[in-house]
Amino acid sequence: MTDAPRPVTPVSLVAAELTDLCRTLDDDTVGAEAAGRLRRVRDLAAGLDPYLDAMTTPPSSALADLEERTRRHVWSEGPLEQEMLSGHLEGWFLRFLVGMTGARDVLEIGMFTGYSALAMAEELPDGGRVVACEVDETVAGFARTCFAASPVGDRIDVRVGPAADTLARAARAGESFDLVFVDADKPGYARYLDLLLTTDLLRPGGLIAVDNTLMQGEPYCGATTPNGRAIASFNEAVAADPRLEQVLIPLRDGVTLIRRARVRDQPS
Repeated sequence: MTDAPRPVTPVSLVAAELTDLCRTLDDDTVGAEAAGRLRRVRDLAAGLDPYLDAMTTPPSSALADLEERTRRHVWSEGPLEQEMLSGHLEGWFLRFLVGMTGARDVLEIGMFTGYSALAMAEELPDGGRVVACEVDETVAGFARTCFAASPVGDRIDVRVGPAADTLARAARAGESFDLVFVDADKPGYARYLDLLLTTDLLRPGGLIAVDNTLMQGEPYCGATTPNGRAIASFNEAVAADPRLEQVLIPLRDGVTLIRRARVRDQPS
C-alpha cells in the first residue's frame, strides 16, 4: 500500500489546511453558523479535484498502469517523488492541446516517469512523435519500460541529459516542434524559453505549455523556496515580454500557455 500523494497544488493545500482546521472546531466556541460556513468552504476546496477527475474521460489502461507503477515505486530521498507525476486531469488537458493544435511533433522538457509524454503520444496522428528530455537515466529507464507496454510507446523518443544541451543539439540538427511542454527544473525555465524563442525549435504558430507556474501558491503569496522564487521571476518576465502572449490557467499547480505575439494594429 502506498501513501496518498501529499498536497502540492494551491487547491489541495487549501483543502488540507481547512480539513485540519475543521477537526479543531468547537461549535460552542466559534458558533454553529461560523463552524458550518468553515465546513462548507472545506467541502468546496476538498471536493473540487476529485470531481474534476471523475468528470474527465478515464485514462487509457497504459496510462493507468504507468500512474500505478509510479505510485508504488519507492523513490529514494532526493528530488524525485510521486507528486511530480502530471496525472489524469493534466494528461487529458495536454491531449486536448495536441488535438486542437494539430501537432505532429511535440517536445517535452522534463519527463519524469512519462505520464504526460504518453498522454500526448496517444493523441498524435500516425507519424507523429514526442521528443522527451530527461536528465535522470534511471527514471528514463523506468519510463521506457512503461512505454513498451503501450501500443504508441514507439512514438516517444527519450533523450537523456541536461535539457539545455539536448535542445541545443536539436536546434543544430534543424529539428522543430508544434507544441512544447515544459516541466523540468524551475530555475532552468527562463533559459529553456529563451532557447525556444531564439532558435527555430518552435515552429511559426507553435504553442508552449509551462507547468507549475502557480507553484503551491508561492508566486502570489510570497515565494519562500528557490523553486518558488524561480517561478515568480519567470512569470513576471513572461508577463513583461512584448514578444509573447500568455494565459495562466489554474489547472493543478498552474499551467501557462505561451505563444509568440501576433501583429496587431497599433492604437491611433
